Amino acid sequence: MTNKTSNQMWGGRFAAGPDAIMEAINASIGFDKRLAAQDIEGSRAHTAMLASTGILSDKDAEAIREGLLTVLSEIEGGSFEFSTALEDIHMNVEARLKAIIGEPAGRLHTGRSRNDQVATDFKLWVRDQLDAFEEALVTLIHAFLGQAEQGADWVMPGFTHLQTAQPVTWGHHMMAYVEMFGRDLSRVRDARARMNESPLGAAALAGTSFPIDRDMTAKELGFDRPAANSLDAVSDRDFALEFLNTASICAMHLSRLAEELVIWSSAQFRFVALSDRFSTGSSIMPQKKNPDAAELIRAKIGRIFGANVALMTVMKGLPLTYSKDMQEDKEQVFDAADNLMLALAAMNGMVRDMSANRESLEAAAGSGFSTATDLADWLVRVLGLPFREAHHITGALVAMAEAKGCDLPELSLADMQSVHGEISESVYDVLGVHNSVASRTSYGGTSPVRVREQIARWKEALK
Repeated sequence: MTNKTSNQMWGGRFAAGPDAIMEAINASIGFDKRLAAQDIEGSRAHTAMLASTGILSDKDAEAIREGLLTVLSEIEGGSFEFSTALEDIHMNVEARLKAIIGEPAGRLHTGRSRNDQVATDFKLWVRDQLDAFEEALVTLIHAFLGQAEQGADWVMPGFTHLQTAQPVTWGHHMMAYVEMFGRDLSRVRDARARMNESPLGAAALAGTSFPIDRDMTAKELGFDRPAANSLDAVSDRDFALEFLNTASICAMHLSRLAEELVIWSSAQFRFVALSDRFSTGSSIMPQKKNPDAAELIRAKIGRIFGANVALMTVMKGLPLTYSKDMQEDKEQVFDAADNLMLALAAMNGMVRDMSANRESLEAAAGSGFSTATDLADWLVRVLGLPFREAHHITGALVAMAEAKGCDLPELSLADMQSVHGEISESVYDVLGVHNSVASRTSYGGTSPVRVREQIARWKEALK
């Protein structure tokens, strides 16, 4: 069935609106209405510039600016009626503006196109998301710093292959996530700086013959400069891709942390207790406390990865400049941003609320022959043995302890000397987990001294 209602926003080229199928596939208002605030912000800046350059009279400019504020108020108040027939947020706003102020509304679009308009709106929205992303990361990093400070000298097992490797400190493990999310913070700041060029004034693709002032609109909208090439300005979606790339790496970090929280909070580990606010019970097993928030974060990450791949796929075959394919850019970014911010907020809550079980951590730190490397290092440092020989001797002592059902510090000196006669009583000084972590004083090591230095460095950096 054909829709016979004329769509005046198309102009004279189309006497009738698209049919129902075309209307459904062509319309983006269902999702791009989220750009309303940015669209009106951009239009107000454009109007001020048109008035400043004499392209638009002060009277018309004032009417447009006031009318746009009325439209924004209606949208924010929930009384605005969005129309699918008007396709997108730009045409919905302009149509309502015309209903409010009449003929001057038609002058708003002078010197611009929907192509540079949507690129500007979307950039402003992504920039706002990057600012929120940055704030959430800083908050999460502070949560880790709090945990690290509390347990800077608490010992726990460090793992490789999820097998006990060497003792580390709780503070050191927490600071590893500070470094990871710190890199995410750096990427967010880099992305924001790189994307902060204004597309407004590039018009459809070639610029405009009107004497517009692109520096003025760029400054008004908080951009560092106008984009230098009009073709690139309207077709660039690198800013959205970079947001998704950065979000994906951060999401991967969140997922790794979520996995550790699931493991650590299990009855088999008991390394941490998650608060009731971020856990649920079982419908039939009263003893259960499930780490649902961590598991949901781990799952939601797939949506962020998927958005990244989806938009890369949309953009990969597009010639310059604008193609309607690019209408598919926003839903992916909106969904990824929503899920990323939710995951960051939930993880921040879990990290702040969780309680590390110091006793369980310390008991586990000494298991699994975790100080074997310390023994090998002692053989090299004190007896002057080549490391490979020390490695072999230590392996033999581990095998002996395993056969006896004990750990390395529980072997007698006679047991040790049966493998190498020069081993002395002082070897036991390095076999305790506290001595082990205290000895790791190299830069970036797990020694409590080094951990506290890193905490202080990050606190200063985040001021």
